[in-house]
Amino acid sequence: MHSGLHALRAGHVFDGGEVRGPGLVLVQDGVIRDVDFTGAAPPQHATVEDFGPDGWLLPGLVDAHVHLCWDAGPDAVAHVTSQASGTVLETARAAATSALHAGVTTVRDLGDRDYLAVTLRETVPETERPEIVASGPPITTRGGHCHFLGGEAEGAEALRAAVRERAERGCDVVKVMASGGNMTPGSSPLHQQYGLADLRLIVEEAHRLRLTTAAHVHAAQAVEDVIRAGFDTVEHFTFFSADGVSLREELLDEVVRRGVFVSLTVGTLPGSPVPPAVAARESALWDLAAKVIASGARVVPGTDAGIVPAKPHSVYPHALAELARAGMSNVQVLRSATAEAAEAVGRGGDKGVLRPGAHADLLVLGSSPVDDIAAVMDVRAVYRAGHRVR
Repeated sequence: MHSGLHALRAGHVFDGGEVRGPGLVLVQDGVIRDVDFTGAAPPQHATVEDFGPDGWLLPGLVDAHVHLCWDAGPDAVAHVTSQASGTVLETARAAATSALHAGVTTVRDLGDRDYLAVTLRETVPETERPEIVASGPPITTRGGHCHFLGGEAEGAEALRAAVRERAERGCDVVKVMASGGNMTPGSSPLHQQYGLADLRLIVEEAHRLRLTTAAHVHAAQAVEDVIRAGFDTVEHFTFFSADGVSLREELLDEVVRRGVFVSLTVGTLPGSPVPPAVAARESALWDLAAKVIASGARVVPGTDAGIVPAKPHSVYPHALAELARAGMSNVQVLRSATAEAAEAVGRGGDKGVLRPGAHADLLVLGSSPVDDIAAVMDVRAVYRAGHRVR
C-alpha cells in the first residue's frame, strides 16, 4: 500500500476540525494526497477500501503523555528501574503496539530510561508503532521525582548540559519535574523542585535548540512559575494543596490568555483503583477539570499510560469518554484528541488532520463518535503511515 494509490471511503469524515459528510481520502507513500467530499469516483488505478455508510474516517489519535517503558504493572517503578535494558525495550515495544491498536497513532513519551523511547523509534519500522515524540529521562532534582530514571540535574551549568544532551540524543521535547510527585518515595506533589530562574533557563535552552518543553506540575506555586517560564505544555495542572485542590483562577486566566496547552491527566480503566493521593482528591479534580474545560483553555488528553494497572497503554478511548463527562462536547473531544493534541506535541499540520500533505495516520470507526463518544472503542481499522495495522 505504500507505493500504490489507495482510496479510503466512508459515510462520515471528521477531518480534525469539522464533521463532514461522505468522503474519500486518497493515500500514497504514507501521505494523504487528497480529501474529497464531492462524491467523485476514486481514480481508476486506486485500490478502494469502502467502510460503508455507517463508517467514520478520522485522523489517528494523539496521546500527549505516556510512559512506554512502564509496564502498567502493580510495581511499574520496580520494573522500569530493575529490569535489563533489553527487557524494558520489549516492554516499550509491546506498549507502543497496544496504543496503536487502540487507534493512537502518535504518542509523546514523557519519561523513559536510557533514552529507550528514542531507541524504539530508531529500531522499529514506523508502520509497526505510533509516531513517538520523545523526552528521554525527565530532568529532576537530586533524589527528586522520578530521579531513578537518570535525569538528575541541578544548577545552571548542569541544566543547560542536560537540555543539550537530550537534543544530541534525538529527543523532541524536554520534560521537567517542576514539582514533586506521587510515584517517588520521599517526593511530594506539594513541593516545588525548581525555581523560576532555573525553569526559564531550561525553556530558553530548549527553544534555542528547537525542542519543545513540558512541565510536570501539581503545586500551585509551581504552576505559576511554569507558566511564567514559558513552558509549551503544562502536565497534570492539578493545584494540589495540603487541603485538597485549590484552583487559582488568575493562573487559569493566564493560561487561557497565553494559549498554553494544558495536558489533563485522564483515562482510567472503569472500576480500577487509582493511587491513594489521587483517590482522596478525585471529586475535586473532576471539578477542576470541568472549570479548566469551561474556561476555554487549550486542553489535550494525556493518559500517563503505564504508571499503574488502571492505566494500560490501550486506555486512551476511556480518556475521551472522561473529557466528555467533564463538559466537552463530543466534537470538542475529537478536536482535542487530534488536531489540538498534535499541535501540543509539536506535530501540528502533519498529524491529527485529514488534509493533503498530512501524514496518512487514520482511524476508522464503525459508528458515530459525535452521537456517542464511546464509538472510539468501535475500531474497524487503524492506518499508520498509510499502512493498515489493524
